[in-house]
Amino acid sequence: MEADYVVVGSGSAGSALAYRLAEAGRSVIVLEYGGTDWGPFIQMPAALSYPMNMALYDWGFETEAEPGLGGRRLVCPRGKVLGGSSSINGMVFVRGHAQDFDGWEALGASGWAFADVLPYFKRMETWYGPNATEWRGKTGPLHVTRGLRENPLYQAFVEAGQQAGFETTQDYNGEKQEGFGPMEQTVWQGRRWSTANAYLRPALATGRVTVHRCLAERVVIDEGRATGVEVSRGGRRSVVRARAEVILAASSINTPKLLMLSGVGPAEHLAEHGIPVHADRPGVGANLQDHLEVYIQQESTQPITLYRHYNLWGKASIGAQWLFRKTGLGTSNHFETAAFVRSRAGIAYPDIQYHFLPLAVRYDGRAAAKGHGFQAHVGPMRSPSRGSVRLRSGEPRAKPVIRFNYMSHEQDWIDFRACVRLTREIFGQQAFDAFRGREIQPGSEVQSDDEIDAFVREHAESAYHPCGTARIGRRDDPLAVVDPACRVIGVDGLRVADSSVFPAITNGNLNAPSIMVGEKAADHILGKPPLPRANVRPWINPRWETSDR
Repeated sequence: MEADYVVVGSGSAGSALAYRLAEAGRSVIVLEYGGTDWGPFIQMPAALSYPMNMALYDWGFETEAEPGLGGRRLVCPRGKVLGGSSSINGMVFVRGHAQDFDGWEALGASGWAFADVLPYFKRMETWYGPNATEWRGKTGPLHVTRGLRENPLYQAFVEAGQQAGFETTQDYNGEKQEGFGPMEQTVWQGRRWSTANAYLRPALATGRVTVHRCLAERVVIDEGRATGVEVSRGGRRSVVRARAEVILAASSINTPKLLMLSGVGPAEHLAEHGIPVHADRPGVGANLQDHLEVYIQQESTQPITLYRHYNLWGKASIGAQWLFRKTGLGTSNHFETAAFVRSRAGIAYPDIQYHFLPLAVRYDGRAAAKGHGFQAHVGPMRSPSRGSVRLRSGEPRAKPVIRFNYMSHEQDWIDFRACVRLTREIFGQQAFDAFRGREIQPGSEVQSDDEIDAFVREHAESAYHPCGTARIGRRDDPLAVVDPACRVIGVDGLRVADSSVFPAITNGNLNAPSIMVGEKAADHILGKPPLPRANVRPWINPRWETSDR
């Protein structure tokens, strides 16, 4: 098997890459270990808690024991399916703040400042917001919509933020991220609009893209150049050849693993596993970052929450309405309002994110409160903690060693205390007076720093935003893995294009910036001039130096 380009992974960036390469007339083979994404658990937005907990669709990764979380092991879902993690995620669409990308450029990612990446965010989307704007796209493959926000609790959350003195925003993906307002989702005509639906299927329809179901075991590197990928299927090994380049888009967990299996990574670590070194890059697998969050849960005194549907009959009714009409509660992920705020004066742009949900339940759906309630998922955006991905062995099927080192800096604890206290302030506003019952979690008795720390240690969960393990940087930076054109430093014909390349984590959910990486990397690969830089400026709170709101 041979093509111009071999792309490992059909996820957020990989599908976008395949689409743009095919659009340019190139032939592409996409290597994907997972299976089909057809089925209600993936395609129905409200069923989001199911696919990320199903071995059929998820790689089943978990962390090593995390000392900062009392030795707990956290799950780290990654999509093992067409569309990758875009087929099992929460469908929340957040670009990140403009200053995130300006920060990337300052870290050595030349050409990845906000003015450079905004045109790619616009190219990738068709936006259905209320007004035309120079910040948003109207002709891209990815449909971006908003929920109906019919439940009165959604409006109460926004009003409460306003009553607490915070800003509101009509479009956190536009000029003004800071504030309370509507949340956006990758849902279209009642279905999850994953990158498999948005990009991969149209790419397959061109006849220039094929998907090969297999396990990618290593990149074949001959005399310093990547020439293909060794794969296995049904106990048989073969090599898929690339006439031009190999592109890894296998996730921030599997991409560094595959690089190390191929002899690209920290030389000492590779030697421990008997792997010949083609390029000593100590940054491979380093710089691992994530967002942690806690759920602040409140009882509702009115029976208006989604709990009234949280039973067998309710779920069956919602499922039937979605299956036959693509209408009703099944068409939303139910994260329909959100907020981005600053934790304290002196922070220039938001460092706390909120997802609001009119139900008290865990993200994985396993533990619902016994009764009507609502909750805010809240967590800091820019933790200083860093972790790593390492090989467990030289066996390609062995799961990697994942250590995030969560809560390893004192600033993490300071930020989470602010998150808990700020959420209580918001839930305590007049807008919630008609709905507010007792605090379910953490509970009103949890007040001191030590008590809040104990709550966070026991209950903090990953928001499932791993990134940074093959970061972009200058070619003379010993910890950079790829250069600003996404070329792996030290190996010709090999690139990385997924969330691995993030030098630093962005504000909010990572699906949108991951797709953007695929879009922008495609132009680098094709040798196209970059899209013209944007000439817009984001809104920055004029009180940021003296106030948190």
